[in-house]
Amino acid sequence: MRTLSAGIRLIVWLAILAAIAFALYAFARSRPQDVPWTPLDLSQPIGMFTRGKIGDLRGDFAGCGALLDAAGVRYTALPAREGAAQCGYDDAVRMRGGGSRTIAITPDVGVSCRVATGMALWEWQVVQPAAQKHFGTQVARIQNFGSYNCRRLYGRDSGAFSEHATANALDIAAFVLDDGRRISVVGDWTAGQGRDDAAKAAFLREVRDGACGVFSTVLSPDYNAAHRDHFHFDQAARGFGGACR
Repeated sequence: MRTLSAGIRLIVWLAILAAIAFALYAFARSRPQDVPWTPLDLSQPIGMFTRGKIGDLRGDFAGCGALLDAAGVRYTALPAREGAAQCGYDDAVRMRGGGSRTIAITPDVGVSCRVATGMALWEWQVVQPAAQKHFGTQVARIQNFGSYNCRRLYGRDSGAFSEHATANALDIAAFVLDDGRRISVVGDWTAGQGRDDAAKAAFLREVRDGACGVFSTVLSPDYNAAHRDHFHFDQAARGFGGACR
């Protein structure tokens, strides 16, 4: 009798494990971006592990470029650049117009492939939907303060180097809509009295929050005064966690 009961328990446990395995398989098929072991696919929505998968592209320029190619992102691979100390890059690209991306980055700038991957997903999944929601139109241009800059954090004489020192960061200053309206971080982060002012402030917060799913570091005016006029995005190696402020 005890042998029979043990056999029944074993069958029940096997059935439970099979059900769990089937549920995980079904979930992975329906939401692959939320499963850690599925490959990164830029055609999928941003998921729980998207940021980590982009981080895993560190040192894999060929794999990163293949993802951009598959997603229809046009870009030019930049020659390696050597700089003093911990500066320089060997994985930078300059995104070109056309293809699957519709937002121009101005002025033209080279960024690490991982930053480019994040920018593409951010445009498709966050920026354009937020612009349609708040303004009923699309973003035509994103204005930036630059990427590569051989310097330490905050321009100090000592301490850790900035992600800008390897083109692994991009500072975003403003957005220009198709109808010509401009939304700037410095001018519109705090809402004024008008309805359009409130929409601009809400848009900026929505695109800031959405960036946290694809960039390992997202800093805004909420972080400190040094970021009062821009968003800082980078793909620093942070493991599972990220910084979103």
